[in-house]
Amino acid sequence: MTLHEYFSYQPTPAAELPDPEPLLRSLTQGALEVFAGVREVDQLARWFSEDAYTKLVMRANLSARARSARDVPPSRPVFEILSVHRTAPADGVVEAVVVVAGPGRTRAVAIRLEGLDRRWRATSLAVL
Repeated sequence: MTLHEYFSYQPTPAAELPDPEPLLRSLTQGALEVFAGVREVDQLARWFSEDAYTKLVMRANLSARARSARDVPPSRPVFEILSVHRTAPADGVVEAVVVVAGPGRTRAVAIRLEGLDRRWRATSLAVL
């Protein structure tokens, strides 16, 4: 094992990880609140990989600019999580779609979790 491999993230098997559904629900709620401007993106940093966090920050900045251009103040989003559909394509990996109903539209939030260093980390998040 090289020094870099030794200090990099270590994959964790699913048997050693908690149930991912509460995290999927929390990340969905947190991401929607970040995009609405009522939650700081830094609060979600520990649950995301570096690449996914960078994309989340960029999307949050775009949402803030759009609100500013329309002169719309941030407001807490009202939504209900209708369902969570998940699959495990590999050991220690969960890919899920969280269906969220809000006023006027229903959305899907796609999330990929990977077990790294004995906890789940989101490596991808997309609001569709």
